[in-house]
Amino acid sequence: MPQMTKLRLLLSSAHNPASLLLLRKPTSASFSLLFTPTKTLRTISLFIPFSSLSKKNRTHLSRSLTQRNHSSLRETGRREKAAPPMEEIGSVGFNKRRAEGNDKSDRPKKILPLKDRKLNPANTICYVQIMGTGMDTQDTSPSVLLFFDKQRFIFNAGEGLQRFCIEHKIKLSKIDHIFLSRVCSETAGGLPGLFLTLAAIGDEGMAVNVWGPSDLKYFVDAMGSFIPKACMVHTRSFGPSAGSDEGDISGSRKFSDPIVLIDDEVVKISAILLRPSLSKFDAEEGRSQFSELVVKPGDISVVYVCELPEIMGKFDPKKAVALGLKPGPKYRELQLGNSVKSDGQNIMVHPSDVLGPSVPGPIVLIVDCPTSSHLPELLSLHSLSSYYGDMSGNPPETSKAVNCIIHLSPAAVTNTKDYQKWMTKFTGAQHIMAGHEIKNVEIPILKGSARIAARLNYLCPMFFPAPGFWSLQHLNGSAPGYRALSEVPVSKLCESIPAENLLKFHLRPYAQLGLDRSGVPTNNSSSEIIEELLSEIPEIVDAAQQVNQCCHTTPMLNNNVIEEPWLSENTLPSCLEDISRKDMEIVLLGTGSSQPSKYRNVSSILINLFSKGSLLFDCGEGTLGQLKRRFGVDGADDAVRGLRCIWISHIHADHHTGLARILALRRDLLKGVPHRPLLVIAPRRLKRYLDAYQLLEDLDFQFLDCRHTTESSLEAFESDTSEICIENNANGVGLKNQVVNSTLFAKGVPMQSHWNRPDSPVNNSVVISILRNLKEALKEAGLEALISFPVVHCPQAFGVALKAADRLNTAGKVVPGWKIVYSGDSRPCPELVKASYGATVLIHEATFEDGMVDEAIARNHSTTKEAIEVGDSAGVYRIILTHFSQRYPKIPVFDETHMHKTCIAFDLMSVNLADLPVLPRILPYLRILFRNEMIVDESDDVVDASVSAAN
Repeated sequence: MPQMTKLRLLLSSAHNPASLLLLRKPTSASFSLLFTPTKTLRTISLFIPFSSLSKKNRTHLSRSLTQRNHSSLRETGRREKAAPPMEEIGSVGFNKRRAEGNDKSDRPKKILPLKDRKLNPANTICYVQIMGTGMDTQDTSPSVLLFFDKQRFIFNAGEGLQRFCIEHKIKLSKIDHIFLSRVCSETAGGLPGLFLTLAAIGDEGMAVNVWGPSDLKYFVDAMGSFIPKACMVHTRSFGPSAGSDEGDISGSRKFSDPIVLIDDEVVKISAILLRPSLSKFDAEEGRSQFSELVVKPGDISVVYVCELPEIMGKFDPKKAVALGLKPGPKYRELQLGNSVKSDGQNIMVHPSDVLGPSVPGPIVLIVDCPTSSHLPELLSLHSLSSYYGDMSGNPPETSKAVNCIIHLSPAAVTNTKDYQKWMTKFTGAQHIMAGHEIKNVEIPILKGSARIAARLNYLCPMFFPAPGFWSLQHLNGSAPGYRALSEVPVSKLCESIPAENLLKFHLRPYAQLGLDRSGVPTNNSSSEIIEELLSEIPEIVDAAQQVNQCCHTTPMLNNNVIEEPWLSENTLPSCLEDISRKDMEIVLLGTGSSQPSKYRNVSSILINLFSKGSLLFDCGEGTLGQLKRRFGVDGADDAVRGLRCIWISHIHADHHTGLARILALRRDLLKGVPHRPLLVIAPRRLKRYLDAYQLLEDLDFQFLDCRHTTESSLEAFESDTSEICIENNANGVGLKNQVVNSTLFAKGVPMQSHWNRPDSPVNNSVVISILRNLKEALKEAGLEALISFPVVHCPQAFGVALKAADRLNTAGKVVPGWKIVYSGDSRPCPELVKASYGATVLIHEATFEDGMVDEAIARNHSTTKEAIEVGDSAGVYRIILTHFSQRYPKIPVFDETHMHKTCIAFDLMSVNLADLPVLPRILPYLRILFRNEMIVDESDDVVDASVSAAN
């Protein structure tokens, strides 16, 4: 079918001159795939002779191809059952319903059910485990897993949790409850992607209970603009609202009393609320400051207490027989704590009659004291007094011994004298310090991704710099502001250890009570990874040398690069004359689609202007972590400080759910420093999310609708700013006299009605002021224009063109500025081709391989070949393909013969403007590096359709 579709589109172009827009520069290579079977494509695309593979690899390769073909057949079957209505732009089809937001099949049709698991009171295995502490680079709060035989509980779900679970084969479908210690981007940033993933599991999807303080409702309301409500129906908040009247929360006893969330035969989980204390500020800053501290949503923190039932004593069968009991089910009932009637005597037999002394159930505390303002409240909690040791003065029968305390509090709090003294009250407890510690940077938690990055760096360091976290390994735990516990002047210190990824504390069986480091990953240095590579692919040594020669020995003539014959049609653009390496680089932070995977994060691109700042195109979950993996902790902080604006292509979660974390970090980094709010340019629906999220924490941003940055809107703004006003009626909101010169949304076109869909009122003066700010920010960054344009994917989907200002070269000659175009998610369309004319670089999505045109049309995405044809049609100089389906875990399927000016993107890949001439030359060498990577690990074979709501 895919081959017939290509033939049909090709023949139709002969009768439709408009369709030639996308095929105006065909090459022989472009048609070489027309009748090539899909299976053959997968086999020859990397030019691997099947006979040259080992017997094991041949077996795995055959199985891999079979799995992929079966996957394609399943998807074809789904499409045949409910084929979406198609329209054409020229000869290129697209899913009209999806483009207009009427693709209801993408959304859960009913409330997602909670799985009814049978409880196992006699759990044989139970432990708490650290998950993702620091996420390599301290970008989010760690998660904690409480594991039982039949139940799973997770505390905190920061960005990267989903990717961590994939890396370490922790099944999210087994999770029953998620508890948040705070409601903010640091602890809850991973929830949107997690909700969408759970909604797509199986045929019906599933849901979990998500617990948090009453502020949770603000977060849930914020997500409602881009996540179906059915995904969030099991969110449960507790405690008084932080925004309620003082009478509701003034009573400290009422506020800090334990709130029992779960109490069954398996575990009892209670929450104790913490709020910032007023007394500290009154004492240190005077009475005048007392009334200025307001408890806002997002300020409330939680201490969780997890209590397991007592462990019954050992059963004595001799005593049971003496009391007239016969071996059988009644023995089991007694072990479960139930009384039974004797078989031989007219008496009731109680558990105490046949069981030895019971052992108190293990207790775990999870403490999050985020600031010094919360510390007085923590220290004065009467509800914790029963868990203190002998010094508390409690009667022995009321005291409860805590076995393990996991401290999520930051080092700035835990290293204080008061906090240390408080820790000593829990005699015999094992303290695990899980706050942000530099030690966590030493061992990458995403070892699969780090391994790929190291191998790519060996092959071509020009485009694949060494990840930033390896540069921190020599610090050996000396984080800025970090003090070892031994340095704290406390008379008596309790035992404590730093948290490590996958560190366990066993609770059951009781004989194993205590720490277990057996699962903690070891530190693989880059040198060890390269040794493995050289052993696996010896010829990579020659390949790396050839790549180095290609990249550094290109002959020069009159400051122009002499292109190779196969690149002769792409003469060096004038914008690259005398280009400096400090002008601009493109950093591909995330190159996968739908959801984070083991090897590729979701969409995000940093336009690094070095001393002039930077911009972000899209900001999927985990963007901050990727920045820190690429630049290191300090380098990423500098990049966030220097952001000029963030541009978001559309509302799907894989393109923007990392935004709040970036904005929150920038707010903290610039606190007390004069600065302007960061510009966020995005579809108007995203403003609803950001406005609702602002109730939790101030994100310090200004919002601008993408529609106000289209070419016609900006021309209207430039022509007569004083006369610009905003229409504010039922026909929609836009700049006065704005003409949407778009073949997609022109009058009479079906999609035009969606473009004019009504929205909330917009203040005229605010829009004009923000447009001025945008113009000023671009000027300071050496940029001439940022122009958005509509594309075909979903409602309010956009691409963007970024144009640099002209400059003078060393000879005083005016050199035109470079131009970058980013497609966002899109089918090939005239607007995208038009915007790409004369572009220096086109960054184009290529979600599907060439043999999956039907799937690309159904999802309103592009194939590899279609993306390249867009670039060819527009005459762009270089094409970078990104946003690959996660069905291609390491490298996508491609045909090298028609990629003469194209390169495949990888996470953390950095393309400097000065290196563009040699960019396509590395492509042939990638097939050597990934020659065995067509073998698909079953755990990595992710089908995009399974998470269509996020795509």
